[in-house]
Amino acid sequence: MLRKRPQRTCLGCREVKPKRELLRIVRTPEGGVEFDPTGKKLGRGAYVCPKADCVAEIAKTKRLGRALGVEPPPDLISELMRFVEEIERG
Repeated sequence: MLRKRPQRTCLGCREVKPKRELLRIVRTPEGGVEFDPTGKKLGRGAYVCPKADCVAEIAKTKRLGRALGVEPPPDLISELMRFVEEIERG
């Protein structure tokens, strides 16, 4: 029997994709917001595609803050952009 793969919606493009294809941003139980490259940290998660366009979209809009319930720090977006650029370069 086939197992279902968890699906999540990208905050940038709003497409539903398998959870493992997306980057996770987490609001920790202490209230901090950080990038979770492992996808295993405790807390509320929000997801974005590993594309510069999607990261730019969440930087431009307030979707990430609404999804997590707190405003993310400005350096989080630059950290995500650096990570995505590394992925796109190969």
